[in-house]
Amino acid sequence: MGLLSDGDRQAFLFGHEGWEIDGEVLTKTFTHASFAAAVGFVAAVGVLAEKAFHHPDIDIRYSKVSISLTTHDAGGLTAKDTDLATQIEALS
Repeated sequence: MGLLSDGDRQAFLFGHEGWEIDGEVLTKTFTHASFAAAVGFVAAVGVLAEKAFHHPDIDIRYSKVSISLTTHDAGGLTAKDTDLATQIEALS
């Protein structure tokens, strides 16, 4: 799988509020009503990640969940990252 072009990266960011690209990592922080809601969100993300066989880095800070995506074996951002980000976004 090839790396995303600069145009593909910008197009994704334009259409998906709150996501940011830092180097070769796509990130977004989601805020939930409670710790329990945040953990439930993480569980749902885990199901999506397993189905996609693409596993994000996840950081939980009480009601905030930060998701970071990159395709390690490709050396950066690919469509696997933006596809999973789009599915994760649909959960919130």
